[in-house]
Amino acid sequence: MWKLRSVFSLFAVVLLCSTAALVDAQGSRGRSRWQTLSGSAPLVIARGGFSGIFPDSSSAAYQVAVQTGTSSLHLWCDVQLTSDGAGICFPDIRLENGSVIDSFYPNRSNTYTVNGVSMRGWFPSDFTLDELTPVTVKQRIFSRAPNFDATSSRILTVDEVVSIANPPGLWLSVPHDAFYSQHNLSMRSFVIAASRRVIVNYISSPEVGFLNSLVSRFGAGVTKLVFQFLRPDDVEPTTNQTYGSLLSNLTRIRSFARGIIVPKYYIWPVGSNIYLQNYTSLVFDAHRAGLEVFASDFANDGTIPYDFGYDPVAEYLSYVDNGIFSVDGVLSDFPITPSATIDCFSHMGRNETVQANLLVISNEGASGLYPGCTDSAYEKAVSDGVDVLDCTVQMTSDGIPFCLGSINLRDRTNVAQSNFSNLTTNNPDLNIEDGIFAYSLTWSQIQSLRPAIYNPYLNYSMSRNPRARNDGNLMQLSDFLEFANNASSVSGVFIRIENAAYLAANQGLGVTDAVLEALADAGYNNQTTKRIMITSSDSAVLSRFNSSSDYELLYVLGEDVSDIMNSTILEMKDFANSVVISKESVFPTDKLFVTGETNVVPKLQAFNLTVYVQYFRNEFVSQPWDFFSDAYFEISMHTTYMGANGVITDYPATAAKYKRSRCLGYRVLPVYMSPVQPGGLLHLMANTSLPPAEAPNAVLSDNDVASPPLPPVTVRPPPPSTGGNGTSAPGPSGRNGQPILVASSILSSILLLLSALVLG
Repeated sequence: MWKLRSVFSLFAVVLLCSTAALVDAQGSRGRSRWQTLSGSAPLVIARGGFSGIFPDSSSAAYQVAVQTGTSSLHLWCDVQLTSDGAGICFPDIRLENGSVIDSFYPNRSNTYTVNGVSMRGWFPSDFTLDELTPVTVKQRIFSRAPNFDATSSRILTVDEVVSIANPPGLWLSVPHDAFYSQHNLSMRSFVIAASRRVIVNYISSPEVGFLNSLVSRFGAGVTKLVFQFLRPDDVEPTTNQTYGSLLSNLTRIRSFARGIIVPKYYIWPVGSNIYLQNYTSLVFDAHRAGLEVFASDFANDGTIPYDFGYDPVAEYLSYVDNGIFSVDGVLSDFPITPSATIDCFSHMGRNETVQANLLVISNEGASGLYPGCTDSAYEKAVSDGVDVLDCTVQMTSDGIPFCLGSINLRDRTNVAQSNFSNLTTNNPDLNIEDGIFAYSLTWSQIQSLRPAIYNPYLNYSMSRNPRARNDGNLMQLSDFLEFANNASSVSGVFIRIENAAYLAANQGLGVTDAVLEALADAGYNNQTTKRIMITSSDSAVLSRFNSSSDYELLYVLGEDVSDIMNSTILEMKDFANSVVISKESVFPTDKLFVTGETNVVPKLQAFNLTVYVQYFRNEFVSQPWDFFSDAYFEISMHTTYMGANGVITDYPATAAKYKRSRCLGYRVLPVYMSPVQPGGLLHLMANTSLPPAEAPNAVLSDNDVASPPLPPVTVRPPPPSTGGNGTSAPGPSGRNGQPILVASSILSSILLLLSALVLG
């Protein structure tokens, strides 16, 4: 088997990659920046076209892949043979796994042995090409949108793919030559004949015998033969050896192939904990043997090791631009992303020129990688290139302002597993049930808790960086301000204040006064180098800061809107000079498909209001299908296309990398960085597949932004005496502030379980 290399953490590899590539590019123009076998940029191979969005091997998948890929993009076609010898592009040897064949021919399934395994299904070798003409393709991966299944896209032949898509390159994959030979069908004859009609750049197969049969025909020509490795323990049918054992003799493979294609984990193994292990020597060994190396199984909506923070661009870079080795190509279901990675984000230094006037504001620091509002999250945000650091201010029972993304400690700490779990209560004023609130504990008590990483997509089984789930320490506002002030690369602070009226009237805590005092004590009122951005969805809070020109006041729209009345904008200008809106207020969606665009951003800017959009996240489930499960493309649509002035993000590294993309400096944006028509995917669906129409978002009116003045801060009653360990706190209270009985731990567990079942 291949050898594991010495230990390199991912972040060290990426840093080494950027530095080494930059030095190489500046030091010698005669040397290629790429560590591929040829020295050329890695190829992007579109598996079945753009199969991450459209049905695999459909006409739409192939055409959109070519339209959004690099000029050297290769289309991947899994070749199957019909009973009359026609070669079709289809991803599976069983036609029901990607088409509606079973609806047309319900009684024509068969059972055959494929590579020693008995399979029942509808096989291409049982049908003529004419019989397959009415059969349409469908999405074969259930987690992907089925909305394009009714578009009447039929099964295509190899020649039709070339005619329809006109690809820069064509890659024929032959996964089952041995099976077709058993049915008296010659895959060899087909590919030789096809190569006379169209240019075939690559032919790959997991079968040694098939590639050996082609060496005399394609050995040194334009068409390259590539051996495909399956799982290490799978048995290659013509040699009866495992693929793992075949990998130990690359010299032998070079005798019948000019390259190999391997699952990506052959190069970067992934442990059962979904973290990267040490990279292997495979790429080095193969290049030494004169073999190109192609990595497969890339998909933006697939499982990505936690090391990459749900960023597929970071994953691609670890294979093509890590400063140590580079594969010669990648096979992807989302070819737009590796296309942009290779052209726009590779060989970037840490001080790369900013190409876009875009303000990157953190959301609880780098909260996608560490527990939010901790020193770890803030330090990571700074190292990732954030422009403005944020702090959502909460108040303790003893009046200490500190940073935490939620007033409910259960959302961001381990308080539910602490000695304070009996403080669980309902707060109808804040519309929170079963909460444990920051204002119920002193700062010393809160310091005894551990922060907890926020996982907004657990319903999709997507967790964030489990190794760091409780890392870091929470920070008082004063410590946050000092940290931000000492971070020379940070241009400002973003202070978010919510629930001020409730805290003043019901808890005797003046959060606005606490923020003003902390800013003054930290010296922010006597400097001009750092921006001070005060943010709230309560206009009364912003009015409290309106007397000073030192502050940029940001009004947060608390709901998704489709438009804003002119009079409402004029009213907002009385207390704010910037506005924070949701992504949905820019591109409204229906069942994760964009239905169009609003004029909210340009309209606000026409009134000289700066516009920031929240929240941007790397997890693909947070992005509409129209943005191709690509966080960079989503940022591009909101900023380059719609003109938003900044983004608020859990992953500052992504936005910081985007604004430094070299492609943004090109005179003409490449297709893989160019905007798409909002709502364009809806036009590619059959009427029967359109998502059901939803009511449009509201139009923001004057009444929606009007808020009464903040109430005076009431006198807070003295806290009860604490026990010997100093950790006791006021007892829980019910909906009307009355004491409630604390149930036994068993009953609490049962209630939580029932709640989860009901909500589920």
